[in-house]
Amino acid sequence: MTEPIAPLIVLVEDEEHLAQGLLFNLSAEGYRTHHEADGDAALSYLLSGREKPSAIILDCMLPGADGFTIVRALREAQHYTPVLMLTARSRPDEVLEGIEAGADDYLAKPFDLSILLVRLKSLLRRTAWQTAATPETAPPDLTDQTDEYAFNHRTIRFDTLELVAPNRTTHLTLMEADLLRYLTEREGQIVSRKQILEEVWRVHEDTDTRAIDNFIVRLRRYIEDDPSDPQHLVTVRGIGYRFLAEP
Repeated sequence: MTEPIAPLIVLVEDEEHLAQGLLFNLSAEGYRTHHEADGDAALSYLLSGREKPSAIILDCMLPGADGFTIVRALREAQHYTPVLMLTARSRPDEVLEGIEAGADDYLAKPFDLSILLVRLKSLLRRTAWQTAATPETAPPDLTDQTDEYAFNHRTIRFDTLELVAPNRTTHLTLMEADLLRYLTEREGQIVSRKQILEEVWRVHEDTDTRAIDNFIVRLRRYIEDDPSDPQHLVTVRGIGYRFLAEP
């Protein structure tokens, strides 16, 4: 019987000491690894399609292309491999930029190794659930257990990280799906930017909460008939946002 192939984790980190420690521990956990220390080289490798990684651990600040450029390029190329972004603890704005770029999760440096491994396993587990939830591959009892929210001829499929609209299906990152779930569960309620930062994305440091607006603009492109005149995800001036299923 053929042994299952271990998940491939791509580590993009230019701090040699940190990278070698992570590679050693990832291998000890049973993962295959590939390491890049330069952003341009990492992007070239990831876009080459030589081997599809199961997850990417990506530092923000790199020689060559930075982490934000890399994750944006991957999403634009329709590469939806889960990305765990490493950020500087003193730069909460990096967290917001990573989320806006399309990262699935983040971890602030310095971090505890056990926390990184837990976050990584969570991303891999979510990917496995998505695969299992695909109708072509899922057993009958699983396909009936959908996790969805429907409104305005659109359906958010939280289990497969998709937003299905007329003539288009949009792949969501974990961060996008988490925010949409948070908003839809509070349908009709005003949600502040501070609530989103602290309760959805775990950003507790003082930062300019208006930075979240760019992310909301992107979500409106997914869910609104006319993103320039939003009816479902509306701004409450000076406070935050409100989601309305039926405006």
